[in-house]
Amino acid sequence: MAQFKAFQHGVEISGDAVLSVIDGFVGSKEKSYNILSEHGIHNPQPGKWYLQQSWLNAFETIANDLGPSTLFSIGRKIPQNAIFPKEIDNIEKALASIDKAYHMNHRNGEIGNYVYEKTGDKSVRMVCKNPYPCDFDRGIIQEMASRFKPRDCYAVSVTHDNSAPCRKKGHHSCTYHVNW
Repeated sequence: MAQFKAFQHGVEISGDAVLSVIDGFVGSKEKSYNILSEHGIHNPQPGKWYLQQSWLNAFETIANDLGPSTLFSIGRKIPQNAIFPKEIDNIEKALASIDKAYHMNHRNGEIGNYVYEKTGDKSVRMVCKNPYPCDFDRGIIQEMASRFKPRDCYAVSVTHDNSAPCRKKGHHSCTYHVNW
């Protein structure tokens, strides 16, 4: 299944996560509300639930109209808006927590997952099997890695593995390499 298509009908997303579209939108906040509203999400609120497919439809409009940088920006806002576990205090716990947070913010069916795999002392691989756009996932991973990087670390690198399957090419997942 490619990006923008829910794995199962009836899956819902938390309003907390939906608000990331407004906070991460490049440009007019009014335009972000209009795009959400066009797809059946009117005035999103924390604690409420919305159809995932409606949210994915809004993502597709954003991708077509505004491009990958807006999707990346929205992804970076997910950790600030969505529900995340509280016990995160380092980069490895942060990256491993993305899957748990993903499940905390979705309900009612198959949603996919985020698989964390340590590949070295300062590197991990993240395989994201979900219906979200690649650049959105890269934003989430970049934000979590940057926010919880070690104090002695200058920068974190998150790169899309172009040799692995990709949702933009109709596959079920995308793979990212994180180094710090």
